[in-house]
Amino acid sequence: MTDSENNTGSFCDLSPPSFEGVEIVELSPQPSPQDYMQAMNIANTIADTKLGEHMLLSWYDRDRDFESPQHSSECHVQGAVPGYVDYGLYHGATLKVDIENGRFVFFYMPVNL
Repeated sequence: MTDSENNTGSFCDLSPPSFEGVEIVELSPQPSPQDYMQAMNIANTIADTKLGEHMLLSWYDRDRDFESPQHSSECHVQGAVPGYVDYGLYHGATLKVDIENGRFVFFYMPVNL
């Protein structure tokens, strides 16, 4: 068995994700967002400025331990990369907005008309 296999013999990639081509914006707004909706409004404003017309691909709300796409991390239980990160990166995200060190994380892609 190789180092990249677990006890069941399935492949488990533990390498960190590549953020190549993804602009990362880290924010610690004051006052702190009260909830997900306030954080999303902040992130959407950043996405409007940086991307123009955009699509929110995936997100995470640590306060509620909730992610979108819902349950995307279930297939990543033994992996090092949360499902919402993997989904965003592999579906065309070019912008990551991280509010308060992972409390709220949003992945966006531009919409080309």
